Amino acid sequence: MSDWSTELIQFPHLLLRRDSVCQEAWAAILTAVYDAYSWLQWPCPLNPPNPTTDFAELRLLASSTSTPSKPLPCASLLIILQVASRLVTFIANQLLLRFLTAPLLALSTQLEVYYLSILFFARESLRVAIQRQGIAGAANTEDGAQADDAAVARREGQAVVNLGYLAVGLGSIVSVTLGWMYLASASATTLQTPWLVESLWLYGIAAMVELLSEPCFVLMQTRLQFGTRAIAESIATFLRCIVVFGSAVGASRKGLDIGVLPFALGQLSYGASLLLVYFASGYRLATSTGFSLSPKRLNSTKSVVFVLSYFYKPTVSLAGSMMAQSFVKHLLTQGDTFLISLFSTPEVQGVYALANNYGSLLARLLFQPVEESSRSYFSRLLSSPSSSNSGEASSQPSSSVKEAKRNLHIILRLYILLSSIIVSIGPFAAPALLSIVVGSRWAGSGAGQVLGTYCFYIPFMGLNGITEAFVASVATEAQVHRQSFWMGIFSGVFAASAFLLMSVFQLGAQGLVYANSINMLCRIIWSGAFIAGFFKSHGIEFAPASLFPATTIVASLSTLGLLRFLNVQDDGEARPIATLIKIAGSAIPLLLLIVFLERKFLLECFQSIRGRKASKRE
Repeated sequence: MSDWSTELIQFPHLLLRRDSVCQEAWAAILTAVYDAYSWLQWPCPLNPPNPTTDFAELRLLASSTSTPSKPLPCASLLIILQVASRLVTFIANQLLLRFLTAPLLALSTQLEVYYLSILFFARESLRVAIQRQGIAGAANTEDGAQADDAAVARREGQAVVNLGYLAVGLGSIVSVTLGWMYLASASATTLQTPWLVESLWLYGIAAMVELLSEPCFVLMQTRLQFGTRAIAESIATFLRCIVVFGSAVGASRKGLDIGVLPFALGQLSYGASLLLVYFASGYRLATSTGFSLSPKRLNSTKSVVFVLSYFYKPTVSLAGSMMAQSFVKHLLTQGDTFLISLFSTPEVQGVYALANNYGSLLARLLFQPVEESSRSYFSRLLSSPSSSNSGEASSQPSSSVKEAKRNLHIILRLYILLSSIIVSIGPFAAPALLSIVVGSRWAGSGAGQVLGTYCFYIPFMGLNGITEAFVASVATEAQVHRQSFWMGIFSGVFAASAFLLMSVFQLGAQGLVYANSINMLCRIIWSGAFIAGFFKSHGIEFAPASLFPATTIVASLSTLGLLRFLNVQDDGEARPIATLIKIAGSAIPLLLLIVFLERKFLLECFQSIRGRKASKRE
């Protein structure tokens, strides 16, 4: 492996932790990158795996101190496989945009939210609970005693499989309920769309098919078999794109109006592909270990209780306590789709859908992997009794708390540096880039301006993601309920601001972006206060002001003002290449200036990499 690739693999776990166990955390980052690349396949229905809690670090990871990380040797090959499949689907879907109108794109987005809502409510809190708590205690066969290793593996494997079927049961209820609610609330014009009802139920069936793979999925994750997920989603994404693009183009050539049916067929093929791959991997593991992929009864003891003799009670209890928060968080996450369908026309909905999905690419490609890995890392680092929040200030903070503060500070500062570049350059480059990618027809609809406004929202998304990841890693059950209460208040603020900006001030899709920013700002403030209080209770001061490099921010805002003064965005859609060249004339000096201003901070990161590399050679 070359020096640069070695340093690339080493960099994240050097920033996060200085011991060998962090190789698994880096493997989680790589797997998250695989999943994030699925956003390149838009506008096919977005990749359904929930981006919140897919990377558990349970008993196998927590108890392993010397086992080498197996995903790392094949990481490069898997990344190539994923990127290649995403690039193919990305190109195909840019062609698919030529066959879509704004109202049809808006309708496909609504059905996609229905699909994602089923998956979210069915499995989100369960995945969080498994990641936070695990099922190691389920291995106890009698009070105070442990069985042999083979029996432990069988019992834990069966406990995980049983928990996975909870998602199937919840999903069946949610799919029917949400489907009925959608049809009852849809307008007469929407219901007249060809194949709408059939497409809706196909989406519901597709969600249930995917949920059937959940027992095998959580089984793979508890065994840290990340490669299985990468391969499964590569195959499923590729097949979905073929089905969507093929059916849409075929219907267009024959003069048939099949509405959003291609998206529904594509999603069904996606779920079926995932189920087959996960079942094949799960079947091999179950056969070799000796447990069943069907739900089986497990005997309870005084110290280990299984609800209905199937489901490990501590995990079920934690999942239940997090259900309310998951519900509120999903409403906030998908609230923009709900609100824009109430306060705007189908054309505006389609424009926002286009800008939202392209604007979210950076968040999914970069922010999401870091957020997921950080959640797993902080959960493990701060799970020891010495680092738990007792509610009383400690004069001697533990080393793990100090390390958590240092690493959180590094990640947030890097986020802010990147955000300063996005805010200063993105609003001017976005319309030109969109014109190149999707053509002048979409850019002329106002999507370019909305995407430019979206660049101001991206920093809020990134900061909110990492701060809430830390909160989710350390919050107690009572604190989780408190957070849910405040999220409910923030949802009201979001709805009110969206109404004012979209209906009163008539800002359309741009108003919704501003409302989203207000919502994220409220959540960041709450999470920031929680983080400061957490570290203060452990005897450490966490000063948010130290995160913001004043000189760098001034330089970025000056570049923003200069580009605005020069009106470089005026010809962005008509002459995109020339506009991008002009923007590059300001962007390159800004990047060089930021590197110079932050040279000490960046040099420290680089020296950490070199130091780690040298110590390994010794």
